Amino acid sequence: MDLSKHLRDVPNFPKPGILFKDITPLLASPAAMIETIARLAKLDVGRVDKVAAIESRGFLFGAPLAMKLGVGFVPIRKPGKLPWKTHRVEYALEYGKDAVEIHQDAVQKGERVLLVDDLLATGGTMDAACQLIESCGGVVVACAFVVELGFLSGRKRLGNRRVESLVAVS
Repeated sequence: MDLSKHLRDVPNFPKPGILFKDITPLLASPAAMIETIARLAKLDVGRVDKVAAIESRGFLFGAPLAMKLGVGFVPIRKPGKLPWKTHRVEYALEYGKDAVEIHQDAVQKGERVLLVDDLLATGGTMDAACQLIESCGGVVVACAFVVELGFLSGRKRLGNRRVESLVAVS
């Protein structure tokens, strides 16, 4: 199945000059979602103890992937959304800063974590998510994406971490 046929281009969203890759047609197709989760589950990354995903669209892929792999799911959220003690990482945006948080006990020392998100753009959010996993003592085995916007060079921001994507957009 060609998953790229289940993406929609939305010009000038969320602001003029941006071509947004909309995943809602993929979400609307049970066959495409089943195929997406199956492909993510087949990534050869070795043992995985947990799947972590970034709020909010990453949850749509991370939770079913964790279920398919038979491992726990770890939500990575924007500040103030998690109810218990957290680790926090701030990161730079084009204009300003943002942050993500994780529960301090979400990942145990040495656990192998597969990080998932819907899209890799500049890599800032995923890099911060990797730092959160590592701050808990976890090991990031790979960063997996449904879509990668290669022209934004997000892989560079992730350094030597393994990056996997199902659909590459040049």
